[in-house]
Amino acid sequence: MKWLPEKKAFDEAFDGGGTARPHYRPLVSILESFTQSEIERRERLQKLSLMDQGITFTVYGEKEGTERIFPFDFVPRVIPAREWERLQAGLVQRVTALNLFILDVYQGQKCLKDRVIPPELVLSRKEYKRELLNVIPPRQIFTHVVGTDIIRNHAGEYLVLEDNCRCPSGVSYVLENRNTLNRVFPEFFKYYPVRPIKDYPTLLLETLLHAAPRFSEKPVVVILTPGMANSAYFEHSFLAREMGVVLVEGRDLIVEDNYVFMRTTQGKQKVDVIYRRIDDDFLDPLMFRRDSLLGVPGLLNVYREGNVGLANSPGAGVADDKSVYAFMPALIKYYLGQDALLPQVQTYLGARAQDFAYIQEHARELVIKTTGDSGGYGMLMGPFAAKKEIETYVAQMKKNPGNYIAQPLIELSAHPTYVDGKFEPRRVDLRPFILYGESIRVLPGGLTRVALRAGSYVVNSSQGGGSKDTWVLAAKDA
Repeated sequence: MKWLPEKKAFDEAFDGGGTARPHYRPLVSILESFTQSEIERRERLQKLSLMDQGITFTVYGEKEGTERIFPFDFVPRVIPAREWERLQAGLVQRVTALNLFILDVYQGQKCLKDRVIPPELVLSRKEYKRELLNVIPPRQIFTHVVGTDIIRNHAGEYLVLEDNCRCPSGVSYVLENRNTLNRVFPEFFKYYPVRPIKDYPTLLLETLLHAAPRFSEKPVVVILTPGMANSAYFEHSFLAREMGVVLVEGRDLIVEDNYVFMRTTQGKQKVDVIYRRIDDDFLDPLMFRRDSLLGVPGLLNVYREGNVGLANSPGAGVADDKSVYAFMPALIKYYLGQDALLPQVQTYLGARAQDFAYIQEHARELVIKTTGDSGGYGMLMGPFAAKKEIETYVAQMKKNPGNYIAQPLIELSAHPTYVDGKFEPRRVDLRPFILYGESIRVLPGGLTRVALRAGSYVVNSSQGGGSKDTWVLAAKDA
C-alpha cells in the first residue's frame, strides 16, 4: 500500500521525512494490513450506505441533476487532545467576543464610537439590520450555533479563516460520517479513544430551549426550512428527526396576536423557538424582502415583542462579514481584555484606499473574496487565474471596493485521501460547531472538508469537495 506524503504544505499524518506522526501510526498500520480488493469492497459498501440513507446535498445550476451523494473519504482526521484543548479555548473566546460585538452593534455601539472598528464599515453591511436596533433576544444571545472555519498553514499552525454566524451547515455530515465509518471500518475504533459526538442533537435542543422566552414552561421548538430544493435540506430534516421536533416551512406558521402558531391536524399550536435555516432577508416579507414566499409575515414583530426566540438571531450575520473578520483580534481585546488565542489570516480591506491599491497591484498573488458570500462563490484565486479573468474581476471590484477583501494564499494542510486506488494528499480545512446556550460548548471534532481534486484549494461541497470523519482523542498523552 503506497502513501504519498505532501511535500509543499503541512502534512497532517506524516512528518517531513515521510514517517507517520505518532497519533497516525495505528491508523496507517491498520490500513496497510488490508488488501487492495478489501479496501475497494469497503469503499463500495460505504457508497451504498450513503446512498441508502439519502445523505445528499444540492448543487444549483447543474444540468445533470442537482441531488448528489455527499462525497466521503474514509481516512479519518485525527486531532490529539492537547491540540484540541487549545483550539477549543480559542473558539470559546472568539464566540464570546462575537456575541458581545453583535450585542453592542444593536445597542450602544460603543465599539463604533471608540473607533475600534470603523462605523461606516459596519453600518454599510447588508447583514446589518437597522430594523433590529435595540431589539435584544432572550438571554442576550445572538449566536446560538456558530461554525468557524479553521485552516492550518505550512508550519502546522491553526488559523481562523472565517466565522459563520448566520445559518452554518454541515453538522449532519459530521454525525453521519462517524456512523458510516463505524459501520464500514469498525477496526479503526479499537485502537483510538475517540471522543463521542452522538449527543450533539441533545446539546442543540438544550441550546434552543435556552433561547425560549422565559414565560414558556414547556417550550415548543421547530426548525424552519426553505424546503426540499435547499442545498441543506437533508440536514434540516435530519436534525428535526434527531431532536424530535417538527420541521416546518413558512406556510406552516402563522402570526396571531403577536405570537407564532404552527398549523397542525389538531389545530394551532404556539411556537416558542424557531431554529431558522432561512437567511434574514427571506424571514419576514413585511420586514425585509416583500417577494419572499419562504418566511412568515409578521414574524419579526413577534420577535421584537420577545414572544419567540430565533436561532440564530436576525442581524447576527454582521459578525461574520469578511471585513469585520479583519478586526476580530482588536474586538477580542476590546471586549475581553485578552489577546486572541487563535491567530487569523492577514486581510486587506477593499474599503481602505491603501489596501485597495495593494489588492489591485498584487491581485495575481492574492485570494480575493466578496465580503458577504459563502460556499466558495464570488471568489478569485489570483495565483491560478488567467490574466483576462483577473482584469475582469478587478474591473468589477472598482464599482464597489468596500464589498471585497483579499488575503494571501495559504498552503492549506494536506491529509491522506483515498483516490483511484492510492492514498494521496489532499488539502483540508475544519469547521468545528459551537453552541451558545447556558454555556458555550464545542462539539469535539467538526466537519473536515477535503478538496478531492488534485492541487485544489477549494474544499466546499458545491465546488467539488468532500468530507472526512474528524476524531478528537480523549487521552491526554495521545
